[in-house]
Amino acid sequence: MTLRLAFMGTPDFAARSLAEIAAAGHEVVHVFTQPPRRRGRGQSEQKTPVHQLAEVLGIPVSTPASFRDPDVIAHFASLDLDLAAVVAYGQILPQAALYAPRMGCLNLHASLLPRWRGAAPIQRAIMAGDTMTGVQLQQMEAGLDTGPILLSETVRIKDSDTAASLHDRLMEAGALMWPRALAALERGSLEAVSQSSDGVTYARKISSDEARIDWSRSAEELSNHVRGLSPFPGAWFEMPGEKRPVRVKVLLAEPVSGEAAAGPGTVIEGLTVACGEGALRLVRLQREGKGAMDAATFLNGNSLPAGTVLD
Repeated sequence: MTLRLAFMGTPDFAARSLAEIAAAGHEVVHVFTQPPRRRGRGQSEQKTPVHQLAEVLGIPVSTPASFRDPDVIAHFASLDLDLAAVVAYGQILPQAALYAPRMGCLNLHASLLPRWRGAAPIQRAIMAGDTMTGVQLQQMEAGLDTGPILLSETVRIKDSDTAASLHDRLMEAGALMWPRALAALERGSLEAVSQSSDGVTYARKISSDEARIDWSRSAEELSNHVRGLSPFPGAWFEMPGEKRPVRVKVLLAEPVSGEAAAGPGTVIEGLTVACGEGALRLVRLQREGKGAMDAATFLNGNSLPAGTVLD
């Protein structure tokens, strides 16, 4: 028996799951994804990764601006689905959509719920200094990531992980969960476990202001801050420029032990910067309007003598 389902997702993280579900032989009758956006220097309209893969697989695609549109919900209900598989879709589904498929909607979430409910669980886990995270399949309900858990996979966060590297490992682990979960659903052997009410945290979206480096924090905290925001949106600071301050992203940094004999934000030597506790060595940077470069290359084109104060 194969399940008749719709897939709802948008970025690369979701496309990997769609590929696994299709390869497992299930009948994916429709894909819903975000509308094409204008991107790049030429501002050309680009389809989402899920949209592009669906076209390769020959699956019909819809890109509704809002899933709350009654016509969109009616179309969704008319598909006569066993299930909807949801991965980083980018829209909140109304209750009428959640219960339209016979088995409801299942969502893949990149954390160990109830920790890091919400939009940015991968970044938040690293920024907070977590050592473990994971991916979970949950039965969706009206609350934000509050539904019961159906399947879990734990993933260790390495000291060297950035948001990008952890994203890729969670993407792979999550994609491989779908065939197991769908097979168990067919057998009626997938048990739902309610989430604990303890340890609830929210992974709100990261603003540009929050990404700014606060040099009064400890070097260890700032190392996590940098890793959790690398490569996007990127932790950043401003350095003195000829006419105005210049924004610089830090893509990789490492804490330096010992007390820094300078105020927070002061360049000690090279690209080692004093923090509220310890110092941070900047390893890879990206000046606005330029490509990413290592510290030595950055210093060749940018003068940051000892004593310079970064904001």
